[in-house]
Amino acid sequence: MKRILLPLVLVLAVSAQAQITNNPKAKVDPKNNKVSNPVVEKPKPKLMTRDELRACIDQQEANSKEAEAIKADQASYKANAEKIKADKAAVEAGEAALGKQVADVKAEKEAILAAHAALTAEAPKLSKEDLKARNDAYTARVDGFNKMFDAVKAADAEQSAKRKAFGDRVDALDAQFKAVEDRQEKYFDANDKWKAECQNKAYDENDEKAIRKEKAAAAAGK
Repeated sequence: MKRILLPLVLVLAVSAQAQITNNPKAKVDPKNNKVSNPVVEKPKPKLMTRDELRACIDQQEANSKEAEAIKADQASYKANAEKIKADKAAVEAGEAALGKQVADVKAEKEAILAAHAALTAEAPKLSKEDLKARNDAYTARVDGFNKMFDAVKAADAEQSAKRKAFGDRVDALDAQFKAVEDRQEKYFDANDKWKAECQNKAYDENDEKAIRKEKAAAAAGK
């Protein structure tokens, strides 16, 4: 039994039948001057060999598996992209918080410098007790500033680590996108190759049955 992979040959067959009824080379019977109906044999399509059919089936199955694998890669990329989007918001919030801390430290530094200048200018006019009280308050403020500065340094280091980790994840996402894109291009090439070598090619159905039986036996033996 013979059949065609896709209906293109059927279209060609219909066209051939339409031409038969309108054959310009039909012979004329000299006795009755009527056009005879010559029998036009439809050329038999060249069949693929069993090896060629097997190669086409293998390629089609491989392409189908690859298409499913690419879908999984695309889903993974999409999930990672969504996570990156959420991570970006968290990193940006951390940057904003760190920026405020740095601004507060700078403002406190300026205030301490101003307090020091005022204390230095007013010291000669102050009593011993007032000078000690002002000096103790200034020292306590400087100690508070130092703790604030250390906290900002720690926050900056933590934010820097988060910033680097986020950058690494962005780079990994870009690499994942490139890998998926390259894989898609190879799949398209393989699919185009299958179309060129296999699509619309005629084959013997008995060959297909034999090949499917071989594959089922090989799969069962694994």
